[in-house]
Amino acid sequence: MPDVIFPLDSTKSFTDQQLLGHNRWHPEIPPAATVKPGDSFRVHCREWFDGAIHNDDSADDIRDAPLTTVHRLSGPFAVEGAKPGDLLVVDILDVGPIPQEDSGPLAGQGWGYTGIFPTANGGGFLTEQFPDAYKAIWDFSGQTATSRHVPHVSFTGIIHPGLMGTAPSAELLGRWNSREAALIATDPQRVPPLALPPEPRDAILGGLADSDYERVAGEAARTAPPRENGGNQDIKNLTKGTRVFYPVFVDGANLSVGDLHFSQGDGEITFCGAIEMGGFIDLRVDLIKGGMDTYGVHENAIFMPGNTDPQYSQWLAFSGTSVTLDGEQRYLDSHLSYQRACLHAIDYLTKFGYSPEQAYLLLGAAPIEGRLSGVVDIPNACATVYLPTAIFDFPVGPSADGPVRIDPGQGAPHSAL
Repeated sequence: MPDVIFPLDSTKSFTDQQLLGHNRWHPEIPPAATVKPGDSFRVHCREWFDGAIHNDDSADDIRDAPLTTVHRLSGPFAVEGAKPGDLLVVDILDVGPIPQEDSGPLAGQGWGYTGIFPTANGGGFLTEQFPDAYKAIWDFSGQTATSRHVPHVSFTGIIHPGLMGTAPSAELLGRWNSREAALIATDPQRVPPLALPPEPRDAILGGLADSDYERVAGEAARTAPPRENGGNQDIKNLTKGTRVFYPVFVDGANLSVGDLHFSQGDGEITFCGAIEMGGFIDLRVDLIKGGMDTYGVHENAIFMPGNTDPQYSQWLAFSGTSVTLDGEQRYLDSHLSYQRACLHAIDYLTKFGYSPEQAYLLLGAAPIEGRLSGVVDIPNACATVYLPTAIFDFPVGPSADGPVRIDPGQGAPHSAL
């Protein structure tokens, strides 16, 4: 096992650890550790809410989840010799739940969770149709997930970090804040908001000096969206065996990682749509000097996926086009077309006995494939959702005999505002 350079004690909160991580992006957050090109190392990660979500049959914790506290990131980790303009090469050697602990109060200790966030607390991809809080707990057995809240399904998780990236430069941070503030200004009272501005409340800034805390907390960017540095991309295929190439914007690169997922469908559509967990990740780093200019990688991370994904061979696919539920035609709106494809899949699954919320939670957590299938045939974009049929313990395809009626069990816990 590689040396652990960022340990976490499961009996202590994230802010009471030997090394303090962070939950904002800023170039002045100092490194928690330093590694060399070619080094392999292990990092412990806490799930994004640091234990605020519980293994129970209530969704009150999802309804009241403290969004100003996320994400709890491990790092930053400086890489010797890294300079702005380089590419940081990151190999994911291994990733998994909290090791050597079968059960416990923290997500990752034998279980994880998926949540539908209420509109007033972040919302989700389908928040207009699902405005309230719901939750599903998933139990782990090896790499397999099952749930008492969404019965009759079992699937192999694609374990991956939802969030990994390098620190922004001061200039890049300024661009983020300016463009996101301009977007917010177009509809400042929108619920949920169009973007999340800097929020000093609950900011965790690693080993930053107290004298700089107030200034940096007021400038630091929230970690919710993906940006040029990678960040919260929520790409389910960044799993074991993946090689990622991140742009370097500051000396040392200052790599951070967190928000581990046991499984996720493309899009993480419920916002807390993955199976969230704490755990470990083993990484190896290297540098390509001057690689940003050499390969034209300035505003994005690129990656080579690993080859450890579960092998599903049969799928049931649903399509959607860019027409609203009210019948309004939109022009090549691929976002809308994916929403409609997801809604079609949810409606289909209700014919077997699932509630719409159970189906929605399933699409967020299971390894569904989301695809842009047509983006040129005006006026309708077409998106598709591929649902692996092998995850169900009953026949899910259409037949002349009609749908099998399953027992949906206790259902997904629900909390209204």
